[in-house]
Amino acid sequence: MLTSHEAVSWYLDGVRTHVSLAGPPVLAVRVDDRGDTLYVAVNEAERLIAEELLPDDADSIVRVPWQIPPAVAAGEAGPAASESELAGALRAARAALLPAETDRYRALCRETAEAMTDAAASLGPHSTERDAAAALAAGLVARGIDPLVVLVAGAQRLGFRHPLPTDAPLGERAMLVVCGRRHGLIANATRWVGAAGDDDEKILALEAAFFAATRPGARLDDVFAAGCAAYGAAGFDVDQWQRHHQGGPTGYAGRDPRATGDNGDLVHENQAFAWNPSAPGVKVEDTVLVTSTGIEVLTVDSRWPVVEVAGLSRPDARAWSEG
Repeated sequence: MLTSHEAVSWYLDGVRTHVSLAGPPVLAVRVDDRGDTLYVAVNEAERLIAEELLPDDADSIVRVPWQIPPAVAAGEAGPAASESELAGALRAARAALLPAETDRYRALCRETAEAMTDAAASLGPHSTERDAAAALAAGLVARGIDPLVVLVAGAQRLGFRHPLPTDAPLGERAMLVVCGRRHGLIANATRWVGAAGDDDEKILALEAAFFAATRPGARLDDVFAAGCAAYGAAGFDVDQWQRHHQGGPTGYAGRDPRATGDNGDLVHENQAFAWNPSAPGVKVEDTVLVTSTGIEVLTVDSRWPVVEVAGLSRPDARAWSEG
């Protein structure tokens, strides 16, 4: 029984599973040897058939009264394994992206990065955090990308790791963070605008340790440990990793799963990752693909200034475009 956004969208090749970004999926899938059955809210069925699903899927739809959650209706059809019972197997099944998924992801990540560049170019130190959030969200939506997360911190609020936008001015240095979804896949990126930070080089050196350990066949807990151990070597407090999550695999979920020291999932070739090490006033994050030859950064826009770190182009702080 597939009932989550990430599982349903992955299984049905990137369909939009939501109406409200905060709500549950409007369909559930019962996967059986005899064929799949799609349980779809009756008020969403025709739109999904016309715009989202494959022609053959229409023959597998059971229309569910609007007042009954599709997952409940699917469960009433008989015993079935839940996602929680098969969580590890499902993560492994969707970890290595297929060629069509990789093409979609590259396009999504590139356009997400372009939206961030466009937004940054429209802002200045007197812009507010909400101005920045509006520009980021508008750029994503214009590209058909759902803005799942939009965070902005101006100079006064750089101590917060998840800064929801306020009316505060951006000031001399600001952080922009987005997570955008299209075709079920999620692009994650963080950018800095304004003045360079004292610890910018250190956080990029720390990120390089995560990248160096993220290789096909490695265990996720070992990669996590290698990155966390690098905090001290990079010049940060050795316990800084405990103050914010470090990211992990991504794709059809923002983190699939969020890396900890307790998860031994294997790293797969063609799997996407988004590590995001951070310390007070500094953070780095991009969506990358693990390949047989190393790390491919996906959230890239050639207009954004970069520095070279361990053979990869990494984002630098972008100077304000206006005074």
